[in-house]
Amino acid sequence: MRKMFWTAPLLAAACVFIQTASAAILQENFSSNPASHGWRVFGDTNLFAWDPAQKQLSATWDSSLPNTYFYHELGTVLGRDDDFSMAFDLELNDIGPGTNVNKSGAFGLAIGLLDLQQATNSAFLRGTGTGSPNLVEFDYFRDAGFGATIWPTFVSSNSVFNYNGTNDYTLLGLSTAVSYHVQMAYSASNSTLVTTMTQNGTPFSPIHSVTLATNFTDFRVNTFAISSYNDTGDDFDSLLAHGTVGNLVITTPPPPVSNLVGNTAPGNSWQVQFTGRTNWVYTLQRSADFRTWTNASAPLKGTGANQELQDPGARSGSSFYRLLAQKP
Repeated sequence: MRKMFWTAPLLAAACVFIQTASAAILQENFSSNPASHGWRVFGDTNLFAWDPAQKQLSATWDSSLPNTYFYHELGTVLGRDDDFSMAFDLELNDIGPGTNVNKSGAFGLAIGLLDLQQATNSAFLRGTGTGSPNLVEFDYFRDAGFGATIWPTFVSSNSVFNYNGTNDYTLLGLSTAVSYHVQMAYSASNSTLVTTMTQNGTPFSPIHSVTLATNFTDFRVNTFAISSYNDTGDDFDSLLAHGTVGNLVITTPPPPVSNLVGNTAPGNSWQVQFTGRTNWVYTLQRSADFRTWTNASAPLKGTGANQELQDPGARSGSSFYRLLAQKP
């Protein structure tokens, strides 16, 4: 399994998240230009547009185009042992097959969490069913003759879809020009994702909860994205849809490092104190030029309490340090 990591330079940095002792919260209602506070586009920039008059984000899902994401990094890495939630408004203006007349089947409209480095790799292909690792997302498939489907989806780090038969999806259609509010909450204690929806403010039909199978390995996600996937690898399905997305609220555990302090220890060695998290591993790293980093300490498992790492050797000349946090 590929390891994900998070680094903390020993410098203060601004953060767009609301921090509490137990969670980090990213909120976005698009009342101001999202580009000014951390939102980015990978791929075709024409698929997403912020309307300053309506104060909303317009989105296009076009599977004939390369993979494109309107995204914001979370500032942490999530796996099956983390509690998290995401909520958003979705309104569709239209939805149908894409431009390829030979692909009239339903391709998925996706909003959710991904591993940004992998998702932006040219080898990442959602349509193959085997080339899109590390996903947790809300997927909607229009009715192409078999019923419209709402399908909360997990894909593991080794590109295996969690699938518990019809318990994973709900045969239910979304109407155009209707505002839907989607809430998805994952609980690590029972490995279950609960999805609820409202339609124009009133409760929508129940959505099947999704529980990770015992043989589902794990996932690693670090970014929220509205995802327009290319349909390469799928010989039958395509998508062209337009709509708006808004009122995002993503709640995650706090970043893996907090209360970080560095200072010189007796003997002219360098040490750091920090609060780590369980299920993370920490290593102090050293560099002379900010380009090449070497481990200055042995790995240390996080405990959720205050911890310390030290470079055991006294250093001559200038050295720079960072704290590497890895989720095994």
